[in-house]
Amino acid sequence: MNSPTFRKGDQVVFRGQSDAQRRWGGNDDASSLLTVNEVYVIRKVELHSWHTKLEFENVTGRFNSVCFRPVTPSL
Repeated sequence: MNSPTFRKGDQVVFRGQSDAQRRWGGNDDASSLLTVNEVYVIRKVELHSWHTKLEFENVTGRFNSVCFRPVTPSL
């Protein structure tokens, strides 16, 4: 299975976050700042060798990309 590619302006859904996902790379605590199943718009993508951090419009913090899934367009 391929990992999703995230880009500025993409919409993603927050799936929840484990403590390990928060600690990996020093991410912010998404569980205290975001709502599960809510849609967020990517403002910035920060690629690292072993993980990707996402920042969102109107939200302060950097979050582990594995906690999100892309919103698929309706057909």
